[in-house]
Amino acid sequence: MKFGTKAIHAGVEPDQTTGAIMTPIYQTSTYVQKSPGDHKGYEYSRTHNPTRTQLQNALAALENGKHGLCFASGMAAIDAIIKMLKPGDEVISTNDLYGGSYRIFTKIFQNYGIKFHFTNMQHPENVEALINDHTKMIWVETPTNPLLNIIDIKVYATIAKKHNLLLVADNTFATPYLQTPLDMGVDIVMHSLTKYMGGHSDVVMGAVIVKDDELAERLAFIQNSCGGIPGPQDCFLVLRGIKTLHLRMERHCQNGRKVAEYLNQHPKVEKVYWPGLEDHVNHDVAKEQMRDFGGMVSFVLKGDKVEDATRVLEKFKLFALAESLGGVESLCGHPASMTHASIPREERIKAGLSDSLIRLSVGVEDAEDLLADLEQAIG
Repeated sequence: MKFGTKAIHAGVEPDQTTGAIMTPIYQTSTYVQKSPGDHKGYEYSRTHNPTRTQLQNALAALENGKHGLCFASGMAAIDAIIKMLKPGDEVISTNDLYGGSYRIFTKIFQNYGIKFHFTNMQHPENVEALINDHTKMIWVETPTNPLLNIIDIKVYATIAKKHNLLLVADNTFATPYLQTPLDMGVDIVMHSLTKYMGGHSDVVMGAVIVKDDELAERLAFIQNSCGGIPGPQDCFLVLRGIKTLHLRMERHCQNGRKVAEYLNQHPKVEKVYWPGLEDHVNHDVAKEQMRDFGGMVSFVLKGDKVEDATRVLEKFKLFALAESLGGVESLCGHPASMTHASIPREERIKAGLSDSLIRLSVGVEDAEDLLADLEQAIG
């Protein structure tokens, strides 16, 4: 089944009661049992809900996995993954990580005795040097947020296998339309479904997808025990969103290219971050592991002054200044003061995330209008 067909049909089926082609919103907390333990597969909606089941099945199919698990947010999904670890365990991740991931690692789980290392993952030897008897997990984010660095998934799958480590990939920016990390040797794929998968800026949700039965069982136990689950209305919205994922992502990629190429030749722009540009440091790796290059573009203005970036952000008319990304509408943001404010400035600068960097989530509007907005805002 090709991806577009899979996005519409895989994992879902008509309602068995009525034949409804769209998955119903099962707005119920509990289910009647014929006799104690004699039920139709559902007892309590924290554990299972029919709307959530179909979404989880659809997500597993899109990622070429076997099991999907949905959570109340992307952060709740991360929380569940790290809860598989114990005090004394160590995790290695990239030093240009999403700020929310960095915050939960360092401000929450570090307090419980789990140690996190952040390093430049463009150089696998950096990771190899950090691996010891306590290392249990490698956490990959690719493309990274907001510098759009590409991490070679197959390289880290080889390293993880050699050292018997779990390899986790945050696939939020790429989505399974652009890459399927499980096919490249990753053990756990994580998503903020809030972004491209939902695609309409109207829902907050996260997900985890795996192939391994034992991993799925461990994560499902945490999902049920800790209760960070989404409601059926939100599951319905994401189910609806992923039916157009292939159409939206195709347009995001097209517009992303036009925006990146426009910015790359602009006299007031110092640096553009988009993996589809041939001068991107990881362009060859991106070509190898991605089907296209996405709609996220970051750039720095010449002079690298915060006040210049602020002026541009305030002048945008179509690019809305807002948190989040991946919706049909174009958004702009200032990572240093918004999405990555929880990362200490010296760590941000060391990773290459300057104070004046602007991040764009390029939507699916007409590209000509987006370029005109950039022209009037930058000048």
